[in-house]
Amino acid sequence: MQGMSERQYAAHVGLSRGAIQKAKTAERLVLFTDGSIDAAASDARRAETTDPSKTRKPPARRLKPVPEAAVSAVGETLREQGIAAPAVGGSTTFLQARTANEVMKAQERRLRLSRLKGELVDRARAETLMFRLAREERDACVTWPARAAALMAAELTAALGDGGEVEAALMQKVLEAHVRAQLDSLAEIRVGLG
Repeated sequence: MQGMSERQYAAHVGLSRGAIQKAKTAERLVLFTDGSIDAAASDARRAETTDPSKTRKPPARRLKPVPEAAVSAVGETLREQGIAAPAVGGSTTFLQARTANEVMKAQERRLRLSRLKGELVDRARAETLMFRLAREERDACVTWPARAAALMAAELTAALGDGGEVEAALMQKVLEAHVRAQLDSLAEIRVGLG
């Protein structure tokens, strides 16, 4: 056999064997003397004799490119769960993306359930409450020297005995300076909930 059989040529051009047989009887194919099909010559003849409006071309599938952020999120989710993930820039299979999607949905449901059970709180609300609590603590510390200075001065005067006396105003000034220094050092600490 010098050329291709009907089946081989049908596979070569992507048509059915019946379509090749019709083209053969319509003499749109070039045949060798043994009856086999000359592929190159037949391709050229078919291109010349076939009406382009009647050809069936498979619709071109236009796939949207997947953003790199989405691919990396899939890989990150899979790695968090201990599942093998493709390298960055590698191709992610549909099964891997679907698995990552199911894992993320399960995580989201778990978070929603924890919130409903009262195990989780709203971050903004927690920050507001923390700020309010810190402000109340600061205010209590700032007003403490005025309340405690007179009591401390009286106790120190009693402890010194006959020889000395501690003034309440001076005691208050010293206490306020130390409390403010302590509050300034505490102000440098930043609480982060994230």
